[in-house]
Amino acid sequence: MRNYNNILVINLMHIGDLMLATPVLRTLRANYPNSRITLLVDKKLADLVVHNKWIDECLLIDKKGADNALPAFIKFIKKVRHKNYDLVINLHRNERASALAAFSGAKTIVGYSKPIFSLWFTKVMNNPSVAHHIGWGPFHLFPPYKYVPGWEHQVHAHLNVLKEALDIEQIDDGGLEMWVDEKDTASADKIWLDSFPKDTKVVAFNIGASWITKRWLDSYFAQCADQLLDKGYGVAFFGGPMDTEIVNKCISQMKNKDSELIKVFTGKLSLAELAAMLKKCALMLTTDSGPMHVGVSQSVPVVTMFGASPVPGFYPYDAKDVLIKSPEPCHPCGIHQCPHAGDRNLACMKNITVETVMKYVWELLEKYEDQAGNMPREYGAYKCRVVEATKAE
Repeated sequence: MRNYNNILVINLMHIGDLMLATPVLRTLRANYPNSRITLLVDKKLADLVVHNKWIDECLLIDKKGADNALPAFIKFIKKVRHKNYDLVINLHRNERASALAAFSGAKTIVGYSKPIFSLWFTKVMNNPSVAHHIGWGPFHLFPPYKYVPGWEHQVHAHLNVLKEALDIEQIDDGGLEMWVDEKDTASADKIWLDSFPKDTKVVAFNIGASWITKRWLDSYFAQCADQLLDKGYGVAFFGGPMDTEIVNKCISQMKNKDSELIKVFTGKLSLAELAAMLKKCALMLTTDSGPMHVGVSQSVPVVTMFGASPVPGFYPYDAKDVLIKSPEPCHPCGIHQCPHAGDRNLACMKNITVETVMKYVWELLEKYEDQAGNMPREYGAYKCRVVEATKAE
């Protein structure tokens, strides 16, 4: 294994993508204990990694703001080049990240890349966690095509980059990791104490998702919340500002909508506060989403529903968790808008029933609720339980 003194890791994608890259940082530190390790991320996601103890620096790009225009982006590339990295590892195959890696000036550049930029890479890897579309016409304009879902978890794919491109043999996979500083922890503590009576067991709800086809029905979430409130549990709604409307719609359908044990934090928290708040929860009921992976990083037991999402690539990376997979034959489709009409529209989610979901919610609560805030994590035990729902359930 060759030694590198100044290492740059690039991941410019979304919340979940960034959390799934964190095992790479730990493994790099284990193999290069004296090297300088820098992580390049989108500025708006800095909270997720700025306190990561395996890196020396977090380099931030304002990719939708100040660094978005081409002249500003070229200036940012020059900034990267002046850092004199000798190894660059790119962990997402999009144009911006590929260009930054390709023109970084590093002698060794490995990872995922768009074809044009791959000319500057030392070794380009395929990402077996993401879907492949076979049979598209020129410029992806002419379906039909064949959708081939990913077959390996994103964490394993990233670690394979280190093994195959850098000959790293010592893999130190500590699962998804995120640290929160004292200020944000104190802020979350105050919010929590102001929101829930002492000793209340709280279930986190994250009901939004980037695709409509990843969203379980808001009426189903409402029924789950009512059942929990009937048993004396608190219900905390999380998510970003874009989820406010769907959360309000969900609550409007609840028979217990006026309960003092319902608290809405949707769009009101920083990512650091979100993590600190999730850590206090007894369980997280969630769609396939970025906050789901933040919850995993805080070792909160997760119950999640996968409709359009491919299970092998992005399941919650903790053995405590339960993933309920759609019974529909079109699962997973990877399509953002369901092409079916009538009763078949979003059938992948409609046919994961409340009864099925609550079966596993009660099971995990019985096992873990007394450990809320101090959940165990078993090193190496990251394969969640996958349950295939049946329409008869």
